[in-house]
Formats: sequence, structure tokens, C-alpha cells
Amino acid sequence: MLEQRIQQHFFDSADLKYQSAEAVARPIAEAAAALLSAITGGGKVMACGSGAGTVLAQHLARLFTGRFERERPPLAALALAGEPAMQVQQIRALGLPGDVLMYVDDGEGHSTAVISAAQAKDMTIVVLAGRGAAAFGELLAETDVLVAVPMERPARIVELQLLVLHCLCDAVDFQLMGEQDT
Repeated sequence: MLEQRIQQHFFDSADLKYQSAEAVARPIAEAAAALLSAITGGGKVMACGSGAGTVLAQHLARLFTGRFERERPPLAALALAGEPAMQVQQIRALGLPGDVLMYVDDGEGHSTAVISAAQAKDMTIVVLAGRGAAAFGELLAETDVLVAVPMERPARIVELQLLVLHCLCDAVDFQLMGEQDT
């Protein structure tokens, strides 16, 4: 019985990814273009989030400054630390026009103050959200990007968000360095 339950997690995760691919491909491509524009334009990616999204934002910053699947020069990215009030202060201190705020929302509640701080600095905003994604649509400008994960279950949201972040890293590396030799 336990083994069947474990297998069902794998099946559910695979089904979600398969069913979501078409819906999220365009927004992921738009988000990758925004990240690439910031990096190649001399800007940086400032990543933060709420709940589990904080850990995912740190992972993205690590992959940009280190490497994803192949060696490349480090890309300008940093993970913002602390609670939303601290993230706002970091955006106010370090954010510049041309930078991108990558906000990963785990669906447990987001901070409009973080989004507002990035808007005040004329930064492009990329939001990766699960439950509650519609609320971000009302906050974002036309030039911003919302990648909405079509899922309500927290564990599946985080799984898909991690895949989206890996897609973003791959897309940026591909745009910068071309096809990888296998």
C-alpha cells in the first residue's frame, strides 16, 4: 500500500509536468528573455520569494553565479535575504533600472511591498507563482512576466517551480552560449 502511494506521487508529478508544458512554455520564454536582457545589458537578477520560494530563489541565484549544466562565466545574480521588509530595503539599496526582480511565490502569501519596491526602481519583474497567481496579474506592468503554475497542491507547485527555474537557466545558457555538445 505504501509503495503504491509513493508511486502515485511520481505519476501525479509527471502528469502535472506533461499537462503544464504547453501553458507555461511562452511565459517561461518571456521570462528568459527578460533575464537575458538584464544580464547582457549590464544589469543583474535579484531573486527572492516567500516560504519555499525563498529557497528556490536562492537556488536560482546560485545557478546563475555558478553554473547550471555546463561551465560559463558567472552571471550577475543575488538572492535577497530575510523577511519582506528586509527584501524591500535591499531592492531600494541595490536595485537599478534594467535589473530584474525574480519573485518566487509558494502560494502561502506574497508581499506587495517587494513588488512595489522593484517597480519604484523601474526594474522588470518576473513572478513565478502557484496558488494566488491571479493576484499578481493585477500588480504587474505589461513589460513584466507572470509564470503561473496551474496547480493548487503545494508540493506539486514547488516541483514545477523548480523545473521552471531549470528551464530558465537552460534558456539563458543556450542564448548566451548556443547548443551544448552532448
